[in-house]
Amino acid sequence: MVTRAMASEPPDGSAVPRTYASQPADTGTALVSRLGNSRTAGTWIGDDGRPVVAVTDKEAAAEVRRAGAEAKVVSHSMNELKSAASTLRSAPRVTGTAWAMDYRTNQVVVRGDSTVSADDWSRMTKVAGGIGTFVRMERTEGTFTPRLNGALPILSTAGRCSAGFNVTDGQRDFILTAGHCGPTGSVWFADTGGSEQVGKTVTQSFPGNDFSLVQYADGKAGDGAAVVAIGDGKGVQITGAADPSVGQRVFRSGSTSGLRDGQVTALNATVNYPEGTVTGLIETNVCAEPGDSGGPLFSEGVALGVTSGGSGDCQSGGTTFFQPVTKALTDLDVQLLVATPAAGGSAAPSPSASATQSAIAPGAAAPGASAPVAGGTAGEPLLSRLTDSRNVGPGLLVIAGSLIALVATRYIRAEQDRKAYRRYYSATWG
Repeated sequence: MVTRAMASEPPDGSAVPRTYASQPADTGTALVSRLGNSRTAGTWIGDDGRPVVAVTDKEAAAEVRRAGAEAKVVSHSMNELKSAASTLRSAPRVTGTAWAMDYRTNQVVVRGDSTVSADDWSRMTKVAGGIGTFVRMERTEGTFTPRLNGALPILSTAGRCSAGFNVTDGQRDFILTAGHCGPTGSVWFADTGGSEQVGKTVTQSFPGNDFSLVQYADGKAGDGAAVVAIGDGKGVQITGAADPSVGQRVFRSGSTSGLRDGQVTALNATVNYPEGTVTGLIETNVCAEPGDSGGPLFSEGVALGVTSGGSGDCQSGGTTFFQPVTKALTDLDVQLLVATPAAGGSAAPSPSASATQSAIAPGAAAPGASAPVAGGTAGEPLLSRLTDSRNVGPGLLVIAGSLIALVATRYIRAEQDRKAYRRYYSATWG
């Protein structure tokens, strides 16, 4: 949600951020890599915290058990699941559909939202039937849409989005956020008056992928670049990036719905948004709402993804998809700005309280340097400037009048989630 977020209290110098959850995931991933896609069909974290590996033969199952993991013998290999997904991609595109591999059930699950017509769903069902019985069809309520509209802390003519993580190419610093937030050239601000320029989108990939880079106006992210705000004046130090595992408990931060948690339910998901198809996404049961786009997905201080889109809301629940951070970093050739232990093994010191604070209240965020906006008068209401015919774009979604009430209600509703985070992952608490 917020990149230049600062913790209001210094961390315990003896508490080095840890990543316990990555250990079973690493074991399962290593076993899948060693055995190959023809003998395995994915891995996930079981309810007891142990890695589970789906295998297609008894010999592979025995090898998995010898490594200390649980084996589940299934009928279809990863190669078969990938082939099914490839067939679905090659079929005529139907907006409002999505599919992902459900490792636990050894199936490819195809979902259709409320916008998919009966005829289109019937055609998709016929395609699935031609693949095999391991393709499962499900209708879902709501609409698969990118989670734009009404977020802090960055606003532009393309709409509003949450910032994700800070990254660098070694010379300049950027905000990594969702690609659907705005096209290349979009100018972002930290305030509704348009006097605090954050930066400009310099690279965008959407559809296909869903990531973009916003270059800071002054070139640098500044103090607290490795901290993600989660509300209540608190932040989480980001110590690295990784790919998640199915079944892993994860947290998402967004300025509309605050801090939320859930589990990874599938990987390599494909979503047919109205704007285009995005592949390779992380599927979760973490709720999200419009305005959470671009916000960070993380677990125990490890960056996992940025919010792409989904269906449902945080009242009734839903499905939310995330662009994997590792894919974005590789394609963009940038590195994550992370917190590193200081000499002696203690955690990096927290930046001073006088530095930029987290955007958990209207006007509190300043993820970029303050600078007059070219071509306009500093302090002129952003609403007026965005609705100027010279600036209006197809992504214009400005609801500035409701911003304060929206943030206040979401802040209250997310309080118990922040407390849950404090209890569950205190090691990364800043």
